[in-house]
Amino acid sequence: MGKEELFFSLDIGTRTIVGIVGFFRGDVFEIADFEVEEHKKRAMYDGQVHDINLVTESVINVKEKLEKRLNTRLEKVSVAAAGRSLKTYKIEISREIEPLTYIDRDMIVSLEIEAIQKAQKEMKKSDSIENEEYYCVGYAVTNYYLNHTIIGNLEGQRGRNMGVEVIATFLPKTVIDSLQTVIKQSGLSIYNMTLEPIAAMDVAIQDNLRLLNIALVDVGAGTSDIALTKDGTIFAFAMVPTAGDEITEKIAENYLLDFDTAEKVKLSLSKKTNIKFKDIMGIKHQVKAEEVIKTIEPAVRDLAAQICDKIIEYNAKPPSAVFLIGGGSCTPKLADYMAEILGLQKDRVGVRKTDIIKEVIFNSKKVTGPEFITPIGIGVSARNIRKNDFIHLVVNDKPVKLLNTSRITVADVLIFIGFNPRLLIGTKGKDLHFTINGKEQVVKGSGGEPATIFINDIQKNINSEVSNGDIIRIQSGTGGEKPKVFIKEVLESISRKTVTINGKEYDLKRHIRVNGEIVQDGYEIKEGDDVSIRYSDTIGEILEDLRIPKDSFSITVNDKTASIYEKIENGDKIEMKVK
Repeated sequence: MGKEELFFSLDIGTRTIVGIVGFFRGDVFEIADFEVEEHKKRAMYDGQVHDINLVTESVINVKEKLEKRLNTRLEKVSVAAAGRSLKTYKIEISREIEPLTYIDRDMIVSLEIEAIQKAQKEMKKSDSIENEEYYCVGYAVTNYYLNHTIIGNLEGQRGRNMGVEVIATFLPKTVIDSLQTVIKQSGLSIYNMTLEPIAAMDVAIQDNLRLLNIALVDVGAGTSDIALTKDGTIFAFAMVPTAGDEITEKIAENYLLDFDTAEKVKLSLSKKTNIKFKDIMGIKHQVKAEEVIKTIEPAVRDLAAQICDKIIEYNAKPPSAVFLIGGGSCTPKLADYMAEILGLQKDRVGVRKTDIIKEVIFNSKKVTGPEFITPIGIGVSARNIRKNDFIHLVVNDKPVKLLNTSRITVADVLIFIGFNPRLLIGTKGKDLHFTINGKEQVVKGSGGEPATIFINDIQKNINSEVSNGDIIRIQSGTGGEKPKVFIKEVLESISRKTVTINGKEYDLKRHIRVNGEIVQDGYEIKEGDDVSIRYSDTIGEILEDLRIPKDSFSITVNDKTASIYEKIENGDKIEMKVK
């Protein structure tokens, strides 16, 4: 081995720690050495470091053994947060919208952000840890709704209500903090941080296969972690709190063995025809592997059922294929039972071993099992990512730190800081509703201006990618205004009524009341006002309007004698003669 740059990766699991050191020759990752160490005590629970000192001790042991054999000093390490630490939440929300407005992309993204923030709030309510903080590491839209009916795409549609259902995945901040503490106390610094399911997916499933709907299941000791992919991305994570240990315990129970001996028996089932062991009473046994397999079948079927139920819960249907990795994936008949339960052909559910990994060279035949998929993936991720585990931004003059797990957009930043998504859209001003002579009137509010987003003083949009050190400025959208309508404007829109008096045209006077009260034409109409407009409609009213004595004239209307009580119509011809 020459002086190639070495890359050190650690997979810190529930039962063991796997350390791998390798280097890149072009695009090929060559594994120089590896080390596996079991935790002396139960220091990890479901992917969370529970005893920092014990885990640190194991990491130091792995590091020092590799350093000694390779005659080098390891200073940086790539790590991954466990898939079982992730919390996935499904949420549905809806929003009333203006019926005449066409739905655009900004409105849709704003709705999705609101859904994710609601999922975050609901999750915190149900969390047993007070004030726990979470990073959103991904989300996928499962359904859009228009007027409460499922629709394929909201963009360009119109309606009264738009809705969305999303599956969002969050990582507790404490998981990151404890990992960072262990690495720091081990005399190392983090070169790169990813998520275990992402690291495993990168090496276990080729790019062209990720377009399919695939479930990747990492069957470990204490948990079975599930990642679901479609259209090239992982859209959901899930966890089943049952895995290989349950099978080991069943063997221990049936044959009266201690846990370590039962574990060795389990690992021998796929390698030997006859298995020898000694029980806790000191009695030696030799049994056929198929006999042991028969005793664990109920436990294996139960494990398969739990995993399949969780896949269906988040995928809503059986996936196209299921890939199994992790030490527990070699459990006899597990793949067969899963295929049966999901209704898939047997060859659609299989164990992925390291021999399927492309562009990786193994200098040891021992690094072949499915339990090495994730640690190798973590090592390879150093080439693919080579970036800080966090990115630091300034958003509206405030510093923000985000977990750097994938392409990060302005939308991801807004989710993290809790920005009100409704401020992204220039909301339309409220309409003004009133009545004129009993007829409903609606004057539309003015349209608002959407938010403007700047990255380093260059105008961008909500889908723009952000980078470490970016300065982001967001100017909230402005709301439209409610219209101002005055009586004078209403009168201008209403046609005049006239009469002819002794050959001269006169406008009939309009009598205006609002909610029963007399008002002038400068009155501003308010929401819900009842406007009444009446014209002078008798000879007597017209004379009064013109300040003419009622008894001074003899009157005809359209050449017919009329009294002062005569009703007048628009266009009538009135003649008045002095008595």
